[in-house]
Amino acid sequence: MFSLPRVFFVPLLLLGFTPAALCGELPKEVIEKIDAAIASAYQAASAKLPCKVKLRSRPTMLRWQDVDKCLSSAVNLVDWEELGRQLAAIRPKNASTGEFEAAVEVSLSKQALPYNKLFLVKSTEVLLPLTNSILKYLPPDSLVNLPVYDQKGKQVGTFAGVFPYEHSGGLTSGNIYTLIVFQYADAQGKIQAPSDRLLLDSYGVPWAKAMTQPGFRLTSDKLAGIRRK
Repeated sequence: MFSLPRVFFVPLLLLGFTPAALCGELPKEVIEKIDAAIASAYQAASAKLPCKVKLRSRPTMLRWQDVDKCLSSAVNLVDWEELGRQLAAIRPKNASTGEFEAAVEVSLSKQALPYNKLFLVKSTEVLLPLTNSILKYLPPDSLVNLPVYDQKGKQVGTFAGVFPYEHSGGLTSGNIYTLIVFQYADAQGKIQAPSDRLLLDSYGVPWAKAMTQPGFRLTSDKLAGIRRK
């Protein structure tokens, strides 16, 4: 057994950096090989898309259980170990620290799928729920400035990005896991965050405005620590 080079550690967008800002100059053929490997992963994830989703009313919103199940199922269709092996084989020996990882992040972002490729929605007059899973796979800059509505259908502000939140609980005492939460600008322009970090269907953005935006970005967290046999 020997270690496969780690592809990524912490999502760059959650650290406040854009992948392009950190990505150095790799040879064109290396970038093309990375893109091809990532494209294969997206093809696998898309095998059962788009998903049929039900609606809940007042306000009308995509059912969060269906949304989260769809995303989880798509991620599980990717052979992450094989993808890790492919990327390790592509990685140049002289690539600087973080250079290759940033290139992988760029490729993951630029190939992200729009929401209308994810969910089969007949009506445009509905809301897309801002669940923790939706936010986890959200590409950088997506949904920014879209109006955000609460469970009563009242606009509370405009979407202003995401941030990680460590949450304790679960089946094991003292267990800590990370939730991805959003923030919004209120009517006065002040940045606010939901008081309840477990979002489910507490907030949503208009499907008509979100449907063509990049919505499903595979993340690289499953690539870290993979070992080659």
